[in-house]
Amino acid sequence: MYKLGIAIYKEFLLLRRDVGGLVILFLMPLVLVITVTLIQNSSFVKDDNVKVPIILIDLDNDELSASIISSLKEANTFEIFEDINGEPIDEEQANKLVLKGKYKMAIIIPKGLTANLNVKVTRNVDKILNAFGIESEEEEDIETETKEIKLYFDPAAHLSFKNEVKNAIDKMVTKIESEAIYSAFQTELEIDGELFDNSNIFAFREVNPHQADLEIKPNSVQHNVPAWTLFAIFFIIIPLSINIVKEKNQGTYVRLRTNPVSYATILSSKVIVYLLICLLQFLLILMVGLYFFPYIELPKFVINGSYFLLFLVAIFSSLAAIGIGILLGTLSTTQEQSAPLGATLVVLLAAIGGIWIPVFMMPKFMQLIAVISPMNWGLNCFYDVIIRSGNFVDVLPEISLLGLFFISMLMISIYYDKAKNAI
Repeated sequence: MYKLGIAIYKEFLLLRRDVGGLVILFLMPLVLVITVTLIQNSSFVKDDNVKVPIILIDLDNDELSASIISSLKEANTFEIFEDINGEPIDEEQANKLVLKGKYKMAIIIPKGLTANLNVKVTRNVDKILNAFGIESEEEEDIETETKEIKLYFDPAAHLSFKNEVKNAIDKMVTKIESEAIYSAFQTELEIDGELFDNSNIFAFREVNPHQADLEIKPNSVQHNVPAWTLFAIFFIIIPLSINIVKEKNQGTYVRLRTNPVSYATILSSKVIVYLLICLLQFLLILMVGLYFFPYIELPKFVINGSYFLLFLVAIFSSLAAIGIGILLGTLSTTQEQSAPLGATLVVLLAAIGGIWIPVFMMPKFMQLIAVISPMNWGLNCFYDVIIRSGNFVDVLPEISLLGLFFISMLMISIYYDKAKNAI
């Protein structure tokens, strides 16, 4: 224990010599979690001040187009421009403005859209009534053609945004068409008053599986705090591996080994010191989520599960990161090898682990690869505790994987060191 204590003291002395690097280790994740959460918060919380600018050209000027425009305004998502400086916008001008990225999209409602819909609805209603033997007024047989609502999108617009707009407009038109059908039936049957009930048959309500009486309100904080905590924890790979390589190159490692100190004792001191650093990073980000975010108009970080389990997950995630750092430092011979390799490894583990993009949005092949990332195991554990109100049994499989991963990294490092020194 005395040897271990001296080794730990030596690690603290080394860290004290690089105060700048130590500050970056704590400052970097805080800046990341605050910046990314502020940016992504609008995706979770609707902000009436943030609207998408779009161009709308109404060539129909009738009931259907008026209803579409009204629905778009009620959505409170779009800032609709029908003219520029009092001058009406034509289709060619709209195309150029959207192409330049000044507007996210342009909607062109064709002429005669409402008239075309009314003719189609009346004709179909007449056919149904005639099939039941009910005489209806003879309508002039007018040829109708499919009208196109043209949508010009900014080339940089996401596919999800395009699909969302198309589905919204299609839903509006379908609703108007159904109302027109009801109205046509009432006119043909000469019935006064409201014959049909147009109210919604059902409504959606998202509930918490653990507490059915509470509505789920996920926010950017609950997603970003655990994600960027893990990124910060695994970033410890870089300074740890550089530390080990530096000791080897400066001869410190050789001097240590000439003393009756095992390699396991040396590694244990590094594990303890860097574990403390990882836990301090975790605590800082946790404090920011709990106490600082409300001051910058972000949701408070809410933990539905146990704080003890949260710390347990942080400990095992830190051990997994430290294991990779020790192995990388043991295998590398220069800092030029360990630093870029460590940075690349952190970014890769984050990318395939679901830190930046949710795993369910990845291709099937990448979803299979994601399950081998220790970051993904840690992230699932955090979500189990924070969002799903999980207990120890729920997090045990991932915690076990993280623990086994750490032990395997440590064993490989010790074996490689012995084999190398035996040569």
